[in-house]
Amino acid sequence: MKFSFKTPIDAGRRRLLGGLAALAALSFLPLPAIARQQRPIRTGGNSMDIERFVDDCITANREVDAQAAVHEVLARQVSTPGAVIKALGEPSAAGFNVLLKSESLTIFAAVWTPQMNLMPHSHLMWANIGIYAGREDNLFWQETERGMRAVGADSLFVKESAMLPVDVVHSVTNPLPRFTGGIHIYGGDFFGTTRSQWDPETMEEQPSDGDKIRAIFDRENARYASRQG
Repeated sequence: MKFSFKTPIDAGRRRLLGGLAALAALSFLPLPAIARQQRPIRTGGNSMDIERFVDDCITANREVDAQAAVHEVLARQVSTPGAVIKALGEPSAAGFNVLLKSESLTIFAAVWTPQMNLMPHSHLMWANIGIYAGREDNLFWQETERGMRAVGADSLFVKESAMLPVDVVHSVTNPLPRFTGGIHIYGGDFFGTTRSQWDPETMEEQPSDGDKIRAIFDRENARYASRQG
C-alpha cells in the first residue's frame, strides 16, 4: 500500500510509509450515468468554477489511471484556496457539501470542526483529498498479529493533496482551533457503499455508511456549539 502526498508546487513529493507494499494499478471501467445533486454555483473574479471542476473530474475519471488523472484536477484547484472558499464559503460547520454522486465518482467538500476526530475507517475505493482551509492529520492503520495497529502518519496542510489506495484504513484529526475544509473525491459511490469503522478505544470493527458518518458530524456540531455557549 502506498500513500502519495503531493503539493501543486512540488508534484513529485512522495512520502512512503514504512512497511507498506506498492499500490496495484487501477483498472479502467466505463463511466456510468451520472446522478447529480443540486449544488451552489457562484461566479466572480477569482472564484472556483464548481461546474467546470466537476466536469473536469468526470473527464479525468475516464483515463486509464483514473485516480492520478483526477488528482491532477484536484491539486490544481486547491492550489488556489481563496478561490475555493469564495465558491464554497468559509468553513463554519462540520458536514458534507455533495458536488457529485455517481456509481463511479463521488465529490464533496468536507468540513471538520476544531479538534474534531474521526475514528479509523475504510473506503473500499480510492480516495483523493485536497485541503483548502485548516489542516488534516491522518493516522494509517493495518491489521497485525496484535490487532489493528497504526503503521504511519502524515499531515495535509492548505494547498496540499493526497492519493489514498482502495484498501486504506485511516483516522482523521483536525488539530487546530479553527475549522478545516477539504475536497474529497472517491472512485465509487461513497454514500451507497457499506464500509467499516473501528471503535477508537476497543478497535472493534463495525459497519459504517454515510448515515452513520453524518450522525457523527451532527454530534460534532452540537459539541462545538456547546463550547461556544
